[in-house]
Amino acid sequence: MNVPRVPSVTKRAIGWHYDLATPFYRWLWGVHIHHGLWEGEETPEQAQQQLIERLASAAGLTANMRVLDVGCGMGGSSIYLARQLGCQVTGLTLSRTQLLWARLAAWRQGVHRRVTIHRQDAETASFAPASFDALWSIECTEHLFDRGRFFQSATRWLRPGGRVGICAWLAGDRPHSADTTRQIDAVCTGFLCPSLGTADDYLTWMREAGLAQIAWLDWTNQVTRTWEICLQRVQRSKVRHLAWLGGRAMTRFLDHFDVILQAYRSGAMKYGCFTAQRPEG
Repeated sequence: MNVPRVPSVTKRAIGWHYDLATPFYRWLWGVHIHHGLWEGEETPEQAQQQLIERLASAAGLTANMRVLDVGCGMGGSSIYLARQLGCQVTGLTLSRTQLLWARLAAWRQGVHRRVTIHRQDAETASFAPASFDALWSIECTEHLFDRGRFFQSATRWLRPGGRVGICAWLAGDRPHSADTTRQIDAVCTGFLCPSLGTADDYLTWMREAGLAQIAWLDWTNQVTRTWEICLQRVQRSKVRHLAWLGGRAMTRFLDHFDVILQAYRSGAMKYGCFTAQRPEG
């Protein structure tokens, strides 16, 4: 179940958003365009890398795995997995800007032979069965329109025993009040998400796809600082003076930084880490 649905969000709009917003993400946040995970007084850069490390550990990723990175962004996680674990990574993005950025970054860091980036919709992608040892996705599944079907496809792409590691924005637990629904809807509109699933939705989609050893961790309190810092940086920088070049969509995007922060604080939103495994045999 996807709650709520936002009809204005389309695949084309999502790709266009990241074509325009990627430079702003890079300026405001760094080479990774996902949340940071804080356990103490880490810098934002350390917190972002820490999220990758914790997800890789929780999912059981090991050296030399074949990894599918769904929503690879500027290639940050793909490059990290290639450099640190020697993984062979295939990254998918809807954005032409991110495609070029990620390919260039992989080449500059000397891992272009182990990182392959495609401009491809994950919901229409086709891979042979058992093509990958691991499915990896950080903050992309929120942009998918049929997550149940996606998990069914992705499970087939995994070899028996293959691992799953996903971080996702979540709607808070049901039942949703009118105010909670309003906050979720505002986040979906501002950040181009057709809907947000709850933790229970993700567990159901993964279970119905045939995955096993499914588990999730609530990282909401450890990632919320991301938006406190981003909001401060927007207020202190001149980024708003440039945002108008991207039109109303870019200024609305920046305006929604406070919206998502308040959604986390109120419980309307959560942030989850999900892990699973395709059964052996």
